[in-house]
Amino acid sequence: MDEIGSITGYIDVAQVVLYVFWVFFAGLIIYLVKENKREGYPLDSDRNNSRVTVIGWPEPPEPITYTDAQGVSYTAPNGKYDERPIAAKPAAKWPGAPLIPTGNPMLDCVGPGSYAERRDEPDLTYTGTPKLVPNRVATDFHVDERDPNPVGMEVVGLDGKVGGKVSEIWIDRAEHLIRYLEVDTGGNGSVLLPMTMARVKKDTVQVASIKGEHFADVPKIKNPDQVTRLEEEKITAYYAAGHLYATPQRSEPLL
Repeated sequence: MDEIGSITGYIDVAQVVLYVFWVFFAGLIIYLVKENKREGYPLDSDRNNSRVTVIGWPEPPEPITYTDAQGVSYTAPNGKYDERPIAAKPAAKWPGAPLIPTGNPMLDCVGPGSYAERRDEPDLTYTGTPKLVPNRVATDFHVDERDPNPVGMEVVGLDGKVGGKVSEIWIDRAEHLIRYLEVDTGGNGSVLLPMTMARVKKDTVQVASIKGEHFADVPKIKNPDQVTRLEEEKITAYYAAGHLYATPQRSEPLL
C-alpha cells in the first residue's frame, strides 16, 4: 500500500513541489535581472582607454514602448547613450579609479551632483495641471497654524552665513505637502530649496549641504510659477553635490 501523499512509492508530492518552486524562483531571478538591464546597457568600460561594451548574462530584454499619462511614448531599451562630456579625470591609471572633478563639481554633473536628463516639462497631476507650484498659485493650501511657517525666515548655510530669505513655499498638489522653499538671494534672484534638504527651526531655515554663498549659483527655473522635471534634477543634484564638494574637507578621507 502506497504511503499517503506519494505519487508512487518513490516520488513524494512535497519533493516535487519543492523542485517546481526552485525552477520558478530561478526563472524569476533571471527575469528580474533582464528587466534591470532595460536602461543603462550595454555598459561602458575604460579598459585599454577604448570603448568596450559590456552586456553580461542574461542579455537585455526586447524593446517595449511605454506611454505615460501625458501621451508621450518612450521605448526601452533604445540604444541611446548619454553623450554629455564628463568634467572629471581618473585619479589613477588603473581601471575603476575614482574621478576627480576638473571644473565646478557643484554644477558639472559629477558624482553626487549627477542627474538624469528628464524631459524639460513640468510633472502633471491626473487632471493635467502642474503638480508642483508656489502657494501663490495653489491658493487653496496653507500652513497649519500649529506648524512654523518658513516664509520670512532667513536661510543659513553650513558655514552659518545667510544665503537668503524664504519668500514662498511650493506645494505638491498630488501629495499635499511642501516640496520646495523659494529663497530670495537678493541680487541673484530667487532659487528653490528642496524641503528634504532644509531644517525649519524656530526662526531660521538651516541647510547642511551648501554654504551661504552657494545659494547664488543654484540652477534657476525658467517659469517663476512652475518647475520642470529637468530643472528639478539639476536643483536637487546641486544640493547633493554640496555634501561632498561644498568644502575641501568633505572630499578628503575621514582617516
